[in-house]
Amino acid sequence: MLALLGALIIGLSLGLFGSGGSILTVPVLLYLLGMPAELAIASSLLIVAAISAFGSFHNGFKRLISWRHVFWFGIPGMFGTYLGAWAGTLVDSRWQLLAFALLMVVAAVFMWRTKLKDTANQLAFNKAKVLADGLVVGAVTGFVGVGGGFLIVPALVLMGGLPIVIGVATSLVVIALKSFVGFAKYYVVFTSQGLSFDWTVIGLMVVAGIAGSYLGAWIGRRLPKEKLQRGFAVFLAIMAVVVVTQSVI
Repeated sequence: MLALLGALIIGLSLGLFGSGGSILTVPVLLYLLGMPAELAIASSLLIVAAISAFGSFHNGFKRLISWRHVFWFGIPGMFGTYLGAWAGTLVDSRWQLLAFALLMVVAAVFMWRTKLKDTANQLAFNKAKVLADGLVVGAVTGFVGVGGGFLIVPALVLMGGLPIVIGVATSLVVIALKSFVGFAKYYVVFTSQGLSFDWTVIGLMVVAGIAGSYLGAWIGRRLPKEKLQRGFAVFLAIMAVVVVTQSVI
């Protein structure tokens, strides 16, 4: 039941903002289910990848995805995520959780301060900047086990020139691609070390997360997004403190 409740919240976040899924998944697996840190970080990537991929099919039918941005941002991001996941297997999980907590603070500040517009901006599509940002975001998210939507969405909107609706839909494709690659690296390394994943928990969280993402999209069409963003920002800041006090210090 705890896994299902956590997954519904994760899906809500992805449906509302196109981000926040893995930021919430790791704490759910760590503190609600008692999963070891290294497996929680790896499992979160697969859970969010599956939820994001399912949402992307729906967005694809509605033609909300910019495949040009997926190519120039998502493909480099996959390489970055693989490298980040590789680095994550070489360090103590406490360092990963510390980086994770810092990333939550960055996400909280961004969600509190940023107002992304619903129309496209007039910036030219800069392939070099989009490619470089994809690599960097991929490496960071692969290391700490998050999809990185809260970094991807503003990059696509502010640097890629996309309207927020298209940016959120495109971010889900990028998250799915990067997260699958990151999980694959963790899986190979951890299974060779004799660690095993809890596939039942992963499956339940994927199903509940998909349901939550539809609910989040429905709520997002009816509530002011600015207030939702600020509430989510406060929640992220609180969770960052929890992660540091419970798992790092």
